[in-house]
Amino acid sequence: MSRPTFRVMTVCTGNICRSPMAEVVLAQRFAAAGLGDVVTVDSTGISDEEHGRPIDPRARRVLAAHGYDVPAHVARRVRREDLAARDLLLPMTASHARALRALAPDDGVADRVRMLRSFDPAAPTGGSEHLLDVDDPWYGDQAGFEVTLAEIEAAADGVVEYVRTELTARGLLAAD
Repeated sequence: MSRPTFRVMTVCTGNICRSPMAEVVLAQRFAAAGLGDVVTVDSTGISDEEHGRPIDPRARRVLAAHGYDVPAHVARRVRREDLAARDLLLPMTASHARALRALAPDDGVADRVRMLRSFDPAAPTGGSEHLLDVDDPWYGDQAGFEVTLAEIEAAADGVVEYVRTELTARGLLAAD
């Protein structure tokens, strides 16, 4: 198996709901697109309040109900060194994006931060970054996790195509 050449990180608040959900969806979409051997996906949170905890059971249930394999997950906080080692940083909200940019303002991080929903062709365009926030399901019921999953899935194919284009431009993937 080849060593991954493109690293993607999804980021939310505590790393137990949105970002691990996005990690699972994206990893499976990259695998289905034949890119699983050259792309790796992980997730973190901007807070350490959930450090060491597993994925929220409601997130696990929604993912499993939609046919996703949900691997073991341990929540962790993003570190400055994580940012330098990732090619694409996908925050779930504008607040998460600001936190990432502030964590390493001089390391070119801003160029690699892209709101996850910016890859959803139906998402709002031309407005404030917060319009692309992925809904936070934490305070609601199971239905909120369904909404979050739908928002993540709507952006996933766009992320895959973006990464495919980047890999091709870097000469790491043959052009079709």
